This record gives sequence, structure tokens and C-alpha cells, in this order.
Amino acid sequence: MRGEHASPLAVSIRVRGQVQGVGFRPFVYRLARELGLTGWVCNDGEGVKIAAQGTPQAIRTLLRRLRSDAPPLARVMKVEACDGAPLCGMKSFSIEESQGGSARTAIAPDTATCPACLAEMFDPADRRYRYPFINCTDCGPRYTITRRLPYDRRNTSMARFPLCPACAAEYSNPSSRRFHAEPNACPACGPQLSLLDAGGKNLRAEDAIAATVARLLAGEILAVKGLGGFHLACDARNAAAVARLRARKQREEKPFAVMAANAASLAEVVTLRAAEISLLQTRERPVVLLRKRPACDALLADVAPGIAWLGAMLPYAPLHYLIFHEAAGRPSGEAWLAQPQDLLLVMTSANPCGEPLVSGNDEALARLAGIADAFLLHDRDIVVRCDDSVVKAGREWGMGDGEWKKTAAPSSSPIPHSPSPASPASPASPASPASPAFIRRARGYTPRAIVLPRSGPSVLACGGWFKNTVCLTRGNEAFVSPHLGDLDNAPTREALEETVTHLMEVLEIRPEIVAHDLHPDFHSSRFGAAFAAQHGIPAMAVQHHHAHIAAVLAEHGTEGSVLGLALDGVGLGSDGTAWGGELLQLAGGRCLRLGHLAHLPLPGGDRAAREPWRMAASALHLLGRGDEISRRFAAPAADMLRQMLTQGINTPPTSSCGRLFDAAAGLLRIREAASFEGQAAMLLEGLAVRHGAVAPLRNGYMLSAAGTLDFLPLLGALADTSDQAFGAALFHATLAQGLAAWVTQAAQRSGLATVVLGGGCFLNAILHHSLRQSLSAAGLGVLEARQVPPNDGGLSLGQAWVAITGGLE
Repeated sequence: MRGEHASPLAVSIRVRGQVQGVGFRPFVYRLARELGLTGWVCNDGEGVKIAAQGTPQAIRTLLRRLRSDAPPLARVMKVEACDGAPLCGMKSFSIEESQGGSARTAIAPDTATCPACLAEMFDPADRRYRYPFINCTDCGPRYTITRRLPYDRRNTSMARFPLCPACAAEYSNPSSRRFHAEPNACPACGPQLSLLDAGGKNLRAEDAIAATVARLLAGEILAVKGLGGFHLACDARNAAAVARLRARKQREEKPFAVMAANAASLAEVVTLRAAEISLLQTRERPVVLLRKRPACDALLADVAPGIAWLGAMLPYAPLHYLIFHEAAGRPSGEAWLAQPQDLLLVMTSANPCGEPLVSGNDEALARLAGIADAFLLHDRDIVVRCDDSVVKAGREWGMGDGEWKKTAAPSSSPIPHSPSPASPASPASPASPASPAFIRRARGYTPRAIVLPRSGPSVLACGGWFKNTVCLTRGNEAFVSPHLGDLDNAPTREALEETVTHLMEVLEIRPEIVAHDLHPDFHSSRFGAAFAAQHGIPAMAVQHHHAHIAAVLAEHGTEGSVLGLALDGVGLGSDGTAWGGELLQLAGGRCLRLGHLAHLPLPGGDRAAREPWRMAASALHLLGRGDEISRRFAAPAADMLRQMLTQGINTPPTSSCGRLFDAAAGLLRIREAASFEGQAAMLLEGLAVRHGAVAPLRNGYMLSAAGTLDFLPLLGALADTSDQAFGAALFHATLAQGLAAWVTQAAQRSGLATVVLGGGCFLNAILHHSLRQSLSAAGLGVLEARQVPPNDGGLSLGQAWVAITGGLE
């Protein structure tokens, strides 16, 4: 810009980032009017464009406050200003019609109902009293209703709802909270609820919310349409209702999430630290995994059986609040929002048989038939399905230092004379910022851009097989899709392709490179290769564990040489074998394998991942105790399995840490067959948490000069341990100690001082906490996933970063 002038100064300003759908134009309008500026503001494909004219001091103030005073939902990435053409004849400041152009901006995620809207919704004198679609520029749907940019009502699923005179007046009133709020609506002009029975017949309920609550309290299962899809809901305190939901959804033991009116309503079933309460109450409203109290399983029978954590969330849509309001007796005012409420709801994603989340009304009636007793629908279309995000809070994820730490001396015997008692619960931690560690990144967070350390060619990264996501990059921004799910069914595969198409269209990205997993038989790999061939662009295969570590490097902006520890269930290695416990060295887009966990045979191949007793049999075989297999396990195949191991038939080797967890669970008789992925490891963790910390087993592992880490001595000790909880605690303590020694040795040999942790095993709170403490105590810097999950949900980001950092050289 020019320097100080006595005459008015005209500037052209570009604001980039998450600045559409967050009240940014009304904010600029009010700020410009306050500063006495003339000009205009509009949305376009690149973000927000401003032409302003006024005194140099007013212009400087405008530029400063565009960042410092931005609306709460905005994420300003860049403010660019240059001299502009004089605005001759303009007497005021206005909001102009949006312009087109190539998209270079971002769509805001959906956010929870704000306090101001809640106050109106519970005010009997307000025209939006008990209206389930209330919103304003500070809250409500964004991403899930957007068809294309720029973010204007005509480009959303609200286009079919013309504003009534009262709403139109708010929309055009600069002093209104709904000034240019695109989803603005009221009972006179906006979406409406309807309640249908199990057969799809409209019940014409006089009050759909009251009728819904009555059915829930009577033990029925309701399909409830939310922001990004449907939930299946039932009374979490009604054991019979929960059992019916499990049977109908064919979800034998996998934990359900619950929704409570507020954090106080959860206090009797979980322990709550300040950071966890803060995270529950954030505008993103994720499902937060919370440490269960001893009484939890009795109060909420079969909701989250056997594991240490309960997933809980608070209401985020007006409809959710209204259900709890009705159950509380429809109290006046807002005081009830802070008071404990008895109702707890199971709110599980309506994705039968692991298929994509149901999002359409007709789709719900078809796919949820036989599961739901009734359907609470509305007529606002969900353009993009988006499941609930799932997180843990804080770096220790609920494991305080007093709850899990090493004792002074290692254990030399697998069976102590008196097992260590469980540690007492620690007092609530002091307030700390809510720092989520993702298990699933979706609603509330996507499609928020992850800023990369540098720009590169646009990449389409297709993710893996489990917990699939896709990623598109544009310049120095990476857009990771919402969680899509496992690609073991045709509907989820179709959802992957639909998601790629939608993200490409809405962000106007044309990929220049495709990245996919090294495994050629993954649907994501086949899709990526076909996409590349169709569009005449290169495709590259990225090794699975390389991608895990690269995802963390991408979000931390690290490009130097680092050590990487990747621990998960399985990923195809560059040698064609099943990897899963890998010590790596990364530099730029290149990856070197320094070592791995000692191989365990996989008797029966992939079936061993679903039946932990097979991994226990594998361990017994390596210990020279194969004759115990038939005596220990009643499975009809036990004797045949012993022969397979002896003869080396259909027993491919794996270095998987996940299978090591399975072997431990099988040896301790915790679980012989798993009903869902990771169940044995979760049960093992739950037992260890309940027992409390123990010392690691003396000489519980072997570390070779070649870089192989072998836990066979630990597995032998577990085979002779009768106390399951003690054995679980011993496994975790020894595993963490051995991994720390392994990484520390590699750091000393390589001269590298930073280690990156990646892979689904780091969702285990005990392993994560213990290993992080040990590595930090050894003087190593530790980087871990923060903006994407460490599991396969983050693979697509890592694949994209490998492509950008020179993987095609």
C-alpha cells in the first residue's frame, strides 16, 4: 500500500482461510461502518474480497482487526492487501453478491448450537421457541449442507426454503446475529420434523419431539436424523432396549456411545477431568472417551462391555437439546442445562453392517427397516454424510502419573506373591486446554484444512482398507475427508468414490498425482490406479507404515531426518510380508527400515487376526510348548493348528504389534475370538487399567544387534500367569520398556533426536503414556498425531505428504 496520505486511501484486500459461512462478511460490514470506511465485501472462490476506502489510520485498523477480532468460527490464514482503485461516488459500505472463480477457500465444519440460540429456543416468548432448526452465523450446519462454493444459500440444501419476511429482515439487518446467515429459518419458512412408524407411515404426531421421548422411555429404538446422518437411539439405562439394538444392528459387543444433556449428567458413570469437560463442551462436540467408574457397567449394562472407556458426547443440534428438554419436563429458561438429568441415550451411528452412515430419508426407511421402531425425520437434505468425531482428551488420555507409572524394581516372576492393588483414582486435574487426540476425525473438524509446511502439486491420496479416509491437497493445504469406514462392502466403496467427486467439485481441485497404499488388492489402491490412468496422471504406491509416520510429519511441518515407530495391526511391507511393528528412519519422501518386531507365524493367515487364540498358539509353538495347544484351547481346529505350525503350512510371518496384543490376550484366556477389530487389545487394556501399574518383567524381551525386538520371554511368562489383570498390566509395562530401549538404541546409533509415533496401537492409553514418558526422559523429542488419528484414518494425509516431498523422484 501507499504511505500516509491526507486524501482517502483505497485498498483491495483478500482474506483467505475458513472465512465463508462463519459470519465474516457481516463482521467486515460492521467493522467498516464503525471505522467510517466506504466500499464493499463479498464472497468468491478464493475466500472473502474487500474493497475499502478511508483514512490511512482506519485502513490500518481494519487490516489489524480482520485477524484479531474475527468471528469465533473463522480461521484466518492470510490477509493480503494492495493499492486499490478509487471508489468514486461510494457513500457507504455494503455486502455485494458473491462472485464466482476458482475455489481457493474452505468450507466451515458444522458446529454446535450457540448459547444465544439456546436462549431463544427455550424462551416461550420467542418466535423460535422449541424450533429444532434454529441457527445463526455462530452455529449450525455448514459443510453437510453445502453443494458448492461460494457459500451462499442458493448453493446449499436450504435453497428450497425461501425466507419468510421476518427471517428475510434478519438476513438483511446488519445488527442481527443472522445477518447473511445462510441456513437461517423459523417455523414459518424452514424445515419441519415428522415422526414415522416402523413401516414408514407418518404418525401425524401433534408434537413429534414429545412422542419421540415417550417412545424412547418406553424402550423403543428410534432412528433420529441429525446434522451429518442418522443415529440409532435408545435409553442407555434400559438393558433390554440396548440388547435389542445390539441384536438388530448385529453389533455383538462393540461399544456404543452415549449422549447426555451435560457433563454433570455423566458424573455417576465416568470420571471427568477439567480437560475432558472442556473438550465435551467445545463447539465441535466430539464423542470423548472417558474413564469408566466402577459402577458404570451396572448402570449402563451392555453399553461398553469389558473395556475401560465410555464414549460420551453432549447435544450439538437443537433437536438433541429438545429431546433432553422434553425428558426433563419441558422446564422454562436455561437453568436446567447445567443441572444433572437422568436421561442418557445410546446414540450410535446408523450404519448397519459396517456400511456408510445413513443420511437420506428414503434411504433410512429402507436400510434401517427391522432395526428402528420409529423414525424421527426432517426435510432438510444432508448433502454430505459426516459421522461423529471420536477423541480422547489430553496428552495422557486419562492416564495420570499417579495411575500408571513404573515402580522401582523390575519383576523377575510372572506371578507375584501379592498382586499390586489397583491405584486409587487421582483427583481431578487442574484446568488445561482441551487437546484432542483423534480416533475418528469427522463432524466438527472436517473439512478443516491442515496446513502443510510447503506447497506442492495437487495430490489425491486414497487411504487404506480399514477406517478409510481420502485426502486432497491444494497448495500448502490438505483436506482430509470425514471418516468413511472399512472398504469391505460395496456401499462404502461407492461412498469413497462419491466423496472424492464431491471434494474435487466443491474445492475445485484437479489432482496432478495419485497416491495409494502399497497393497494392490485394496479397493482404494485399485480406485487410485484407475483414476490416475483415466486422467493421465502418475500414481504412486506408498508403504503403509511410511504413510503412518509421514502423516505426523505433515501436520507438524517437519522435513528433516527422524526416527519413526509404527505400531499397528497389519500393512503390506516392501518385502511382501505383513508388517506392523516397524522402526523406521525417514528423510524427505524416503524411508529406511531399521528394524522390526520379531516375527510371529500367522496360523490360518488373516483368520489369526480375528481369533486371538491362534496367536497364542503361535507363541506356544515358538516357545517349544506346542504340545500345550490342544490342552489349552477347546477350539476344534486346535490340533490341526499345531500341525500347521509344526510343518509351516499357511503360517505367514508377521511383525505386527497388534498380533502381539492378540497373543497376550489369548495366552491370558481373555479372549479366544474377537467380535470386532481390536477387541482383544481393548479388553487387555481395560484389565490393566483396573489392576494398576506393575513393574516390567525382568529380561522380558530380547534386543538383537540387527535391530529385531523379541518379546517371546514375556509371552512365556504370560502363558504361566493365572491372574489376568496382573498379566495384562505386566504385558503393557514390559512392552513399553522394550520399545523405549529399542528406540533409544536406534537414536544413539543414528544420532537422531526426534522420534515420531504412528499407528493404531498408540490409541492404547497405557502404551502411549508410558512410552512417551520414557522417550522424553531419554532426551528424545516425541512427535505424535494431533490433527488426524494415528490409526488408518490418517493414512491418506501421510500418502499425500510422501507424494509432495519427493516420492516420485
